[in-house]
Amino acid sequence: MNIDAHTGNVVNFYDTHPINEQQILEKLRADGIGLATLNEDILQLYDMDHYDGVEAIDVLAQKAGISATSQVLDVASGMGGPARYLAHNYGCRVMGIDLTESRVEGAIRLTELTGLSDRVAFRTANALVNPFSDQTFDVIIGQEAWCHIPDKQRLIAECVRVTRIGGHIAFTDILEGSGLNSGQREELSRGMGYVDLGTLAGYQGLLAAAGCVVEEAENLSARWAVILRQRQEMYRSLEAQTVARFGEAVYRRWDDVYTLFVGLIEQGQLAGGRFLARRR
Repeated sequence: MNIDAHTGNVVNFYDTHPINEQQILEKLRADGIGLATLNEDILQLYDMDHYDGVEAIDVLAQKAGISATSQVLDVASGMGGPARYLAHNYGCRVMGIDLTESRVEGAIRLTELTGLSDRVAFRTANALVNPFSDQTFDVIIGQEAWCHIPDKQRLIAECVRVTRIGGHIAFTDILEGSGLNSGQREELSRGMGYVDLGTLAGYQGLLAAAGCVVEEAENLSARWAVILRQRQEMYRSLEAQTVARFGEAVYRRWDDVYTLFVGLIEQGQLAGGRFLARRR
């Protein structure tokens, strides 16, 4: 599959994702929360689309030593929930980059509503051609999104390049487990934009080769198998909203591929990992 087709799959996956700006705003209104009084303490209850919610962000932040003086880059930042959470709760400045323009635009608008635009910014960018200068950031973070990015060697090299000496790269990602066949890889690529999935050992090797000390590499598969089954039920609870916005066919395709994804996690053919590395 060429890069243009793959990019289209990733953008389509997130353009039709059940958790989106419109869904977040509709849920806020349904709960009687006015946008004029919206703040991050409230929004963080609605905008998180990462496994284990804010607790997972806190783990990455604490392992990476994020503080009020930190300059943080969120690679594949999505709707911007983690970036806003970090700025609000740790006092740092965060830049998010993402390939999907609709997610970037939504992240900017939600950030403006919470009054955090002075500390959190977003831009559309390709993580394989990172737009920032060498050694710009103290910490690079990512959550379950680098599975969409081809050429993991180049991705890690770019992340390391923009990290300051002594800075940290802290991320979680969906990994290849055992027994994944070519048909399943193609379906995940076409339906969810997953490509060239990393492995626990593979990421460690790439980080070391790019000039990092790998401080932690943790297998999260057992925990994620439980979380993802719960998340599928949550997505299914949004069926009416998803169908109203994107149509029945899109919802059914999304549910089918997500059912495959959850099953592969439960069977060990896909896995999950959390990594912490320090640039030498």
